[in-house]
Amino acid sequence: MSEPADTRRLLVLQHIGCEPPAAYGDVLEERGIPADTVNLHAGEPLPDVRDYAGIIAMGGPMGTYDDALHPWLALEKREIERAVRAGMPFWGVCLGAQLLAASLGGRVHPGPQPEVGVLAVSLAPAAEHDPVFGAAPPVFDALQWHGDTYELPEGAVRLAGSELYEQQAFVFRRAYALQFHIEVSADLLSEWTTVPEYAASLAALPGPDPAAQLISQARRAQEESVALARSLFSRWLERVAGLASGQS
Repeated sequence: MSEPADTRRLLVLQHIGCEPPAAYGDVLEERGIPADTVNLHAGEPLPDVRDYAGIIAMGGPMGTYDDALHPWLALEKREIERAVRAGMPFWGVCLGAQLLAASLGGRVHPGPQPEVGVLAVSLAPAAEHDPVFGAAPPVFDALQWHGDTYELPEGAVRLAGSELYEQQAFVFRRAYALQFHIEVSADLLSEWTTVPEYAASLAALPGPDPAAQLISQARRAQEESVALARSLFSRWLERVAGLASGQS
């Protein structure tokens, strides 16, 4: 029998070293909210998710359907489904969003073309009264770097979309999925441009130096973007996860 869940501690699921929680992690540190990070791509075992107050799942270069290449994906999806359907708070970013969709029965598949760049995201009508996204502006710029999309799972509520990808955010019970990155600084993004698994998708951008172009876009947008990341994540911590601070 597992020990009682820590009423404060969060579980962070990472799928590549260069995609940490970034601004979300800064908020946790400032609030004194403890978190354990598991690097699944490095072979670290997935703990019993029931021992945690919530899950944060970050991005990565693999697809949710790459179970043959990454056998740990199957267990991760099963554990996410079990936790989320039981009412556990969840915050999924990019691959993390797709994992949430897949774990709830939504099909994840390649989109019409890679979506790469700092691009506009528009809120859906349902976002206006959402406890987290109700604080977001109707349209905001966000970093996009993905080639897959997902079908909205049964019972989920669509919160945002973009011109190219209809599905950019949704909520299911206490679980939130964000296809886009608002937590990333230009300096962190510059690390991504050197990762071989990500380099090919830069070809979606025009011009002689797509990496420099993308970093420049991110640098111009990062002040507003990171501020929005901190605001939305703080609302999730307070209004959904019930974690105003690290104090019990």
